This record gives sequence, structure tokens and C-alpha cells, in this order.
Amino acid sequence: MSTGAERPRDWGRSVEASPVTNSGQRGRVHPFSRSSASPAGERTPKANPVNPDAAAKTIALRLLSNAPKSRAKLVEAMTQRGVPADVADRVLDRLQAVGLVDDAALAETLVRMCHTERGMSGPALAAELRRRGVDEETARSAMAEVSPESEAERAKVLAARKLAATRDLPHQTRLRRTYAMLGRKGYSAQTSRAAIAAALSDEE
Repeated sequence: MSTGAERPRDWGRSVEASPVTNSGQRGRVHPFSRSSASPAGERTPKANPVNPDAAAKTIALRLLSNAPKSRAKLVEAMTQRGVPADVADRVLDRLQAVGLVDDAALAETLVRMCHTERGMSGPALAAELRRRGVDEETARSAMAEVSPESEAERAKVLAARKLAATRDLPHQTRLRRTYAMLGRKGYSAQTSRAAIAAALSDEE
């Protein structure tokens, strides 16, 4: 016969772990996470972060810490991380005002690096700027310094370098490899022929 009140059947059962919250007690949740698992396995909307601008700024600065990026690419990356469009625009406006987001400076750097240092042709450079999210007007302004003369000179330098590296190979092999290299960098057939002819002339 029991001497006391009957214990509930679930007395002593281990208490179920409470779900993770934004308090950080059991783990951090991304401030822009849209849902979390309920006990029944269903997904329910998460509450908005207390300071969405600060969270978005952290994301933007982390992206910029790896390498400079255009505004368009930052918007794309932030959207993929769940940042609302109005928050992203507001944060990027502030970063742009202090010079941390500067599409014109990025375009000028890419032109200098890809054309002057790597010898990329004008068409290939324009494609690279588009790939990086630089708008057409900004790209056109940055590429103003890429003249037909500078492009021809870069092609000649590249051709001379390739011909020197293949000096011990048959003549046709040297020509074929040099043409292929210039083509990969975006030079037209006409520019490539002129560059190779000038480089071969200098060898004599």
C-alpha cells in the first residue's frame, strides 16, 4: 500500500532540451535564419533580428575582407544569406559613403591588373568586369586607358615571351602555341598575327 501520493508516470523523466534560441545559451542562430525546427519537426518562421543592419554589416565586411567586390556582387551574396533587400541597400549605402564599396576604384584596379600585368585584351577585360558585377558605364570609363596601341604593345610583349620560351621547338609549333596563348587572352587574329610578326622580327 502506497504511503504517499502516487507519482506521475513521467516523474523522473529527463527534461527535453529546449530549442536553441537567439539568446546564445545553447548555440548561435544566424540572425537572418528564416525558420527553425519545432518539436514536431515542422518549420516555423524565426523572429526578425534585434538589429538587422548590424548583422548585415557584419556579413558585408566579412565578404569584403577576402577581396574587393562590386556593389552588385555584395547584394547578390547578401541576398543568398537571407539579408532583406532594403537592409542590404541601406548598409551598402553607408559602406559606399566611407569608401569601403567603390565600383570605380575596383574597375580601375582590375584594368591595371588584368591588362597591364596579365596582358588581357580589351574584349576579355570587358567580360571580366561584367563577371565581377561592374556596370557597363563604370567599366567603359575604367577601360578608357586601354587604347588599340597599348593593346597591340601588350600582345607583342606576350608573343615575344612565348616565342622565347619555345625557341627550341619547330617553327610551326612555336607559332601555333603563341597564337593559342594570345587567343585565350582575347586578342583577335589580326592583332595576334601582327604581334607575332613583330616579335619574330625582333629575334632576327
